[in-house]
This record gives sequence, structure tokens and C-alpha cells, in this order.
Amino acid sequence: MEPTKTDNPEYYHKVVDCQYACPAHTPVPEYIRLIAAGKYTEAYMVNWESNVFPGVLGRTCDRPCEPACRRGRVEEEPVAICRLKRVAADFKDDVQRFMPKGPFPTNGKRIALIGGGPASLTVARDLAPLGYEIHLFDEQSKGGGMMRSQIPSFRLPDSVLDEEVGFVVDLGIHTHYNTYVNSLKEVLDKKYDAVFIGTGAPKGRDLANLPGRHEGAKNIHIGIEWLASVAFEHTHKIGEKVIVLGGGNTAMDCCRTSRRLGGEEVKVVVRSPFGEMKASPWEKEDAMHEDIPILDNHVPLEFVVENGVLKGMNFEKVHAVYDENGKRQLLPTGEEPVFIEADDVLIAIGQENTFPWIERDLGLEFDKWNMPVVNEESFQSTLHNVFFGGDAAFGPKNVITAVAQGHQAAISIDLFCKGDNVLQRPPAFTNLMSQKMGIHEWSYDSYVAVDKRFVVPQAEKTITLRDRKKEVELGFNPEVAFSEAQRCLNCDVQTVFKEDRCIECDACMDICPTSCITFATNGDEADLRTRLSAPAHNLTQDLLVSDTLKTGRVMIKDEDVCLHCGLCAERCPTSAWDMQKYLYKTAKAGVI
Repeated sequence: MEPTKTDNPEYYHKVVDCQYACPAHTPVPEYIRLIAAGKYTEAYMVNWESNVFPGVLGRTCDRPCEPACRRGRVEEEPVAICRLKRVAADFKDDVQRFMPKGPFPTNGKRIALIGGGPASLTVARDLAPLGYEIHLFDEQSKGGGMMRSQIPSFRLPDSVLDEEVGFVVDLGIHTHYNTYVNSLKEVLDKKYDAVFIGTGAPKGRDLANLPGRHEGAKNIHIGIEWLASVAFEHTHKIGEKVIVLGGGNTAMDCCRTSRRLGGEEVKVVVRSPFGEMKASPWEKEDAMHEDIPILDNHVPLEFVVENGVLKGMNFEKVHAVYDENGKRQLLPTGEEPVFIEADDVLIAIGQENTFPWIERDLGLEFDKWNMPVVNEESFQSTLHNVFFGGDAAFGPKNVITAVAQGHQAAISIDLFCKGDNVLQRPPAFTNLMSQKMGIHEWSYDSYVAVDKRFVVPQAEKTITLRDRKKEVELGFNPEVAFSEAQRCLNCDVQTVFKEDRCIECDACMDICPTSCITFATNGDEADLRTRLSAPAHNLTQDLLVSDTLKTGRVMIKDEDVCLHCGLCAERCPTSAWDMQKYLYKTAKAGVI
């Protein structure tokens, strides 16, 4: 193998598994260390610069960082990254003193943002300090978009959302709430320099062709519309017996909200096997904790309606069969249909985009799925002054993805308004700094804690089920937060190897607790991976390979299982190994 090009900024970035997996690439170990030091305000600002909504995401994020966490590869449970983010939000001091303060010198450019969700708010946060005049249009009475209409208050209190939306609006954003945009042409006619569309995926999928759907319509509801009706206090109750159709997080929100609005017998019914449901594992656990059974492998057959009154639904039982390529089929078991009683049914089987307000003669192309044709790097549409982001760009994802796309769209809008090429993307900021304080001392806590993952406490179920606005999760206190933060392996502190200092004594190889270091003759990657001290089977993680050493051997380190404990650097008699903190920050608009 050729020597690893560690000067490529993406190499060490990929080693920081949690940050690499985060769509917004939040510097996770950086803020976790700050939390361990009790510096909650600083930890919050590290988050705010990257993900904009630390308090929201500390409660509701889909947590792509946690399955990637290195801790999960050396024991059962990853670090509670998401809930530590909430700690920073819960215990911060006044953070606005560290945020940009307007009024900002104007650059003469005006930007329209259609939709008040996380993507649009991110664009506003990034562009307002650069002097852009931002006009935000949303049909709701407050900003937040789906964060306000679809995430129940028992998961996300209004006070948290109001505060973090307020941080953005306070930058001098011109808000046009209670305003439904019904024509993109009318917006374009107002001569904005650019338009950003972040309207989400506002249409819930239906089962319009299922027998009984029309007859029982009074008690059959589209999940996201029903959640919005509850959030805006138009709906206050539901029947005692409720069926929720669907296996995603929206279905979990629907069933748990139903329990709080009078549903005594609430059942989730899903087509797929339980293990293949799209809902996050913790969302399923919370639903079952609230006495909501999940019935998998049931396919809806019909709504049963008698004399105009919904009585329930019939389902066909199926089982999953997989071919040699892993493709799944749901085949009937041959059993009799299953009847489940219901006073109300909530349909939460997915969401779709809809753009009835965008005229089709503006030069903005749509694909065969009626989605706008959008460049995946710049988020620019075929109408070059119109940009998309969040669910409106490529379909339903999650809040953190919408934020990440908002950052990228803001860069593109800034480049476009300056007359620059939107595909000439600014580079990420990186920094690599030694953590050495002495021969055996480091400026970070390198000890590998043995604690198991700590459990986030919850309020009593007897209390939370009586009040839909009572937050269920209570969050970590500072003492538990410290212990959980200590479980972080500091994966951003890299093991940096200098060939010209190595005397090949093999001391680092001897002391390594995971046998991730090997000195051997070179070969191709497939060969090398089998000849290491511990075979490297995870092909998604790179090998760190040195240049040729004096004996003709090379040093190979498996980045997959390294604990970043620093023992190799402590043992090395010539300082060929050093522990160096790698800070990676994605580019933002206006920063070159």
C-alpha cells in the first residue's frame, strides 16, 4: 500500500466517526470535553455554530452519530451523544452575548425564504450577519416548521423551540407569519436576489383506495395533519380505541399523543417485521413503556364501517421472505383476517412533497416523481436564483439533515449573489495540534472509563400520560453528565506517526490494548488486512500505513479499533507517536 495521505483533511475527519456520521459534522468530542469540564455555555456555542438547534436536537435528533460511535464497537452501548447535547442546552448561561448582534451593515441583497422550518432558519442564521435582508414566509403563527407542528410537546417543550427559533429571528429577520405562499411567480416578481424553498414534505400519505376509507372519513385521520391540529390546539381528544398505521417516528408520536388525549387502547399496526420498522429503537421503547403494543406483519385490508360509524379494521397477517439478494417480500400466512376494534384510525405511513404553488412555466424543472431537479452539492434548481433544502429538496429526512442542507444552500446563495461559481465550494477549516504537556501527560483526559451507558431519567408515567405538554425525559444532571461524558474516547485526538523518529522497537505494538498496531512487510490492502496483529475486517475504516522504515517494514494501524488512549505515544522512547487534536469545522457562508 502507498503511505496514507494524512494531509487530506477528510482522512482524520473520517476517523472521528461520530462527527463524520453527523450530516452537519458537529465536532462531537470537542463539545463533550467542554461538558465534562462544566463549560456548558461553550459547549452550546460549539453546537450552535454547527447544528443551530442544540436544545431541540438534544431531545429529538435521529442520532446518526451514535451508531457510528467507536464506544459501541468496544462494548455494547455508544456514548449518549444526543442527550449530552441537551445537557449543554439545559445548563448554559446567557449565550446571546456570544452570538452575532445586529443591525448588520447591509450588502443590498434581499433573500426570500419560503417555509419556516430548520432548513430555512439555518439559511437565515448564516446569511443575516453577512448583510442580507432576509424575509421569512410561513403559514404558521411562529417559526419552526415541522419542529413545531409534528414533534409533540412531551418530547419538545414549546419554550425550548421558542428560544432557539428566537435566537435566529433576533438577528433581524423579517418574519411574515400566517402567510401562505400560493405562487412562486408572485414571489419572484418582488425582485428578490434569491429564493430559498424549505417547505418540507407537508403531505401525509393516505390509503384512499382501501375499502371503507370514504365512509369512515370522519374518524380516519392523516397522522401529520392530526399532530399539527393537536399542536395548535384545534384537537383535544380522541376515541378510547385507536389504531395507528405505520412504523416510523411519526407513528410513534401519533400513538403516544393518542394516549394523552383519551386513548385507552392504542395499538400500532405495521406491515413490516418489528426489527425493520423505520422508527428509532428508543422511540419504539418509549411507546411500549406507555403500554402501547406494536403489532407487526399486519397488512391493512379494509376499514370496517357500520351505519356510517367506524368500527375498526381488518388486516391480513403476513411474514417476510427474503431472496438471495436480501430483497424482502411480505407473503400471506394463510390465516383468517384479523379484526381490530377502533373508534379512530391515524394513518402515519409516510410523507410526500407537494408543490401546487410552484407554476410549471417558470423554468424550474421537475422530475418524474414531481420533485424539483436540484443539484445535490449546491442545492440550486434549474431556475438559478431558486434554491431548495431540507425535505423539500430530496424528500423526508430529519432535522439535522435539514440543517446541514441549509448551511450548504446558504453558501450557494452567497456565492450566487456575488456572481461566483456555486460549485466552487469553500474548504473546511481544520487544525491539528499536539496535546503533549510532558512525557506522560496530555492536555485531555485519555483514561478509558469503564462505565456503562447511563440511563436518562423519565418523569412518572402516571403524570406524563395526563398532560400532553409534560416533558417525559428529564435529562442528565451535571454529575451524571460528567460520568457519561467521560465515556467518550476522544476520537478527534489522533495518533500521529513520524517515520523518521521510529527505531522499530515495537514497544507501541506491545502496549496497545486492542492490538491495532502492526509492523510488517508491505503488501496490497487485502493482504495486509489479514496479516495484522488483529485482522482488520471493517473495510469502511481505513488503515494508517507509514512510509517504508529502515528495516524495509511499514507500520500499519487499524483505525477501526484504536481507543485513542495514548499509550503508544507514552511508551514510545523517541516520540515517533504523538497525540494531536484534530478540529474539523465545515465551511459556512461568507467564510473563505
